[in-house]
Amino acid sequence: MKKLKKIVVVIGIVLLVLFTSLFVYLQSTKPQYEGEVTIKHIDKKTTVYFDEYGIPHIYATNQKDAMTVLGYVHAQDRLWQMELLRRIAPGRLSELFGSKALANDTFFAGIGIDEDSEKKVAELDKKSETYKLAMAYVDGINQYIENGKTPIEFQLVGVKKEKFTLKDVYNIFGFMSFSFAMAQKTDPLLTDIRDQLGMPYLKDFGIDGSLGTVQLKNYKEGQGKTKKNEAQLNNYTKIATAVARLLDQSPVPPFIGSNSWVIGSPKTKNGKVIFANDPHIAFSQPCTWYEAHIHTPDYEMYGYYLAGAPFPLLGHNREYAYGLTMFENDDIDFFQEEQNPNNVNQYKTSDGYKNYIVRQKIIKVKDSTSVTLHVKQTIHGPVMNGLLTTLNSKKPVSMTWVYTQQKNQILEAVHRLSHSKNVNDFYNGVSLIAAPGLNVMYGDAHNNIAWIASGKLYKLDKSVNGNFIMNGANGIDDKREFLDFSKNPSAINPPWNYVYSSNNQPEPIDGYLYPGYYLPKDRAQRIERFLVSKNNWTAQDVEKMILDNTSTNAAKIAKVVVSSLNKTGFSRLEKEALYLMLNWNGENDLNTIQSTIYNKFMYRYLENTFLDELGDEKFSALLSTHIIKQIIEPQITNDNSIWWDNCITKNKKETRKEILTKSFRETVSELEKQLGSDVTMWQWEKVHTVEHQHPIGKIKALRSFFNVGPYAVAGSNEVINNLQFGFASDGIYKVKAGPSTRRIIDFSNVENSMSILPTGQSGNPMSKHYNDQATMYAQGKFRKMKLNKKEIVTTSTKLLFEPAN
Repeated sequence: MKKLKKIVVVIGIVLLVLFTSLFVYLQSTKPQYEGEVTIKHIDKKTTVYFDEYGIPHIYATNQKDAMTVLGYVHAQDRLWQMELLRRIAPGRLSELFGSKALANDTFFAGIGIDEDSEKKVAELDKKSETYKLAMAYVDGINQYIENGKTPIEFQLVGVKKEKFTLKDVYNIFGFMSFSFAMAQKTDPLLTDIRDQLGMPYLKDFGIDGSLGTVQLKNYKEGQGKTKKNEAQLNNYTKIATAVARLLDQSPVPPFIGSNSWVIGSPKTKNGKVIFANDPHIAFSQPCTWYEAHIHTPDYEMYGYYLAGAPFPLLGHNREYAYGLTMFENDDIDFFQEEQNPNNVNQYKTSDGYKNYIVRQKIIKVKDSTSVTLHVKQTIHGPVMNGLLTTLNSKKPVSMTWVYTQQKNQILEAVHRLSHSKNVNDFYNGVSLIAAPGLNVMYGDAHNNIAWIASGKLYKLDKSVNGNFIMNGANGIDDKREFLDFSKNPSAINPPWNYVYSSNNQPEPIDGYLYPGYYLPKDRAQRIERFLVSKNNWTAQDVEKMILDNTSTNAAKIAKVVVSSLNKTGFSRLEKEALYLMLNWNGENDLNTIQSTIYNKFMYRYLENTFLDELGDEKFSALLSTHIIKQIIEPQITNDNSIWWDNCITKNKKETRKEILTKSFRETVSELEKQLGSDVTMWQWEKVHTVEHQHPIGKIKALRSFFNVGPYAVAGSNEVINNLQFGFASDGIYKVKAGPSTRRIIDFSNVENSMSILPTGQSGNPMSKHYNDQATMYAQGKFRKMKLNKKEIVTTSTKLLFEPAN
C-alpha cells in the first residue's frame, strides 16, 4: 500500500511539473504589448499604443518606419495565420498537414497563382513608394520571425519559421481573389443540367439575367469630379463539387458576399456622409481582419489588413472611408478541349493542333514522399484533369481566369486606395484592379460618395453563353472583347444621395447586362427601402440597420406556401406551424420560431423538387451555388415548373401542391422528433449557432483551447445581418460565414466611429485579445475605432520600438 501511495505521489508530481512547464511555456508565447523592442531598419523611435482591444496605434516619424513596425506587430499576433495564407496558392499545406491537404495543394499549385505572383513581383517598379513600403512591412515580419516568439501552432505541426517574401504577399492576394469567384461552382453544373436534362430545366434558373429585378443604378454624369454522355456529363459537375469542397475545407476562409452603403449628406441628420460596410467571409479563428492605426506627419489611416498584406483593403481616416463587397462578375471560363487523336501531347485550336505546355510542380508531403505534378496548359489556361482527383475524363477541360491572364496591379491598387487624395484619385486606383471583381465603396468628409466596380470586364461573342463550359477548338467561344474601365458600373455623387451594394446585379451599360453570379434581391431590396425611407440618418440608426434580421421575401414565400397546401387531415401540430408561418413578418431573432420551421421546410422542398432529377452529387453542387438562392422565389410560385414532377415515380405526375404539402408535413414531423411536440420550444437559437474554428481546433482534444464558441446567434441567410449556413437535412444550422467586421464611419463624428470583429484582434490563444470581442459580436454590439491620440494614450499600453545602432 505504501509503495502504491509513493507511485501515485510520484505520478502526481510528474503531472504537476508537466502542467506547470506547459503553463509557463504558454505564458511565454504571449504577444508583447508594452515595454521596449530594439529593431533594425527604422530611422527614429516609433511608439505603438495597444488599446483595450489590442489594436495597435502606430506613431512614427515616417511611413517606412511605421510599415516596418506594422509588419512586426502584425506578425506577433498573426504569424500562424500568415503562414497558412502564404502556403495555399503555391500548394504547400501538405508540408504542415500531410496527405489530407494534398488535394488542396494539387489544385492550387496547378492553376498558376504562384507563377503569376513571381512574374508580377518581377514587374514591380523597385523605386516606387508601393514597393518600398511593402518591403518595409515584409522586413518587419521577418525581424519578428528572427527574434520574436514562436507560436504554439508551429510547435504542434512541427514546422520551422521561414522568411516572408513579396511573392508571398502576391500569393495571398491570389488565393483571396480565387475564393471570390463563383464560376467554378456553377458553370460545370449548368452544363450538366443542360446536356443531360435539356434547356427547359434551366428555365427557372434565370441564366439570362431575368432574376436581377433589383439592380444597382449607374450614374455617369460628372464621373470622377468632386461633388454529352452521362459519364462525361457527370465529370463536369465533379469540377463544381470538388472546387466547392476545397474552398469549404480550406484552413483559410473564402470571401462570400457583403453589404455596404454610403449615405450622402442631404440624407443625414448632421449633414455629413455616413459610411457602412460588413464584408461577408467564412468564419475562422483567428478572424480575417487585423486592425491597425498608423499616424505619421504625412499620413494617417485606420486600416483592416489581411494576414501578410501590407496595405489595408478596408480603411478610413478623417478625410475619407472605403470598403468593399464582391462584384460577383464572371471572370472565369471553362473550355472543353479537343485532343489530337493521333498525338496525346496536342490539342485542337482554330489554327490547327498545338502542343500542350507542361509545367512541373513538386509538392512536399509531411511524413510521406513528395508528389511530382505535371500540369498541362493550353492557350486558355491550365487543364483541370489531374488537378481535381474527381475529374477522370480523357477529354481535357481547361480554365481561363482573368487574374492570371491580364495585367493586374493589385498591390499598387491597394496602396493607392489607402493613400488617395480625393475621389478622382481613388477612382484611378480602383482602375488598376483586373481581378477580383469588387464593388469598392467610398465616402469622404467633403460630402462625396461613390460606388465603383473593379475588374477587367469583357464581352463574349453573341452566339456564346458563358454560363456553360465552352468549346475550346472552334475559335469563337474564346474570343473576348475587353472593355475600357470607363464601361465598369459605377455611381459617383448620384442625385438620389446614396450608394449601396449587396452583391446584386448592376444595371446594363450600353444595353449590355454584365454576366455574373449575383445574389438575390432580398438584401438589396431591404437596404434600398431603408435608405429611401428617411432623410435624417444618424450613426445609431445605421447600427440598427446593419443588424437587421428581417427578410420580407422569406415572409412572402412562407405565405405563398401556406396558401398552396392541401390542408386536409392536418394534425394539431401542423395547424399550429401553419398559423405561425402565415403570421410571420420575416424576423430571424433568437426567439423566433418561424425561422426554424421555414429553413427546415426549405431543405425538404428543395430535396423533393430537385433531387430526383439531379441525383446526390449534382443536388449537393446546386446547394453550394448562388443560383439556388436566386431561383427559390420564382420557382416555388410557378405551377408550371418542370421540376415538380418526380421522375422516379411511374405513371404519375406530381404537382406543385403535392410537393409543397409533402415537404411541409415532413418538416413538422421531423421538428417534432428533433425539438419536441411543443411548438413554442422551436426557437431559432436552439438550432442556429456559430463556432469560430481554428485549423488545429478540429482535433477534439484541442477544440476548447483553439476554437471560439459556439454561440447562439440571430440573423439568417440573405438578411442584412447575413449569418449564412447551408440548407441541412438534420435541422441544425451551423453558421459558416457572416460579417467579418461591421464598420460604421460618421464624418460628423469620425473619432467615435464604430466597429466589431467576430472574435478578437490576436491569433495567439494566450492573448487576452484572442476572443474578447466574440460575445459582443454575437450580441450585436460595437466598440470604438479610436483616432484621438489623447484618448488612445490614456487607455492603452505602450510598446516602444528603438532603432538598432
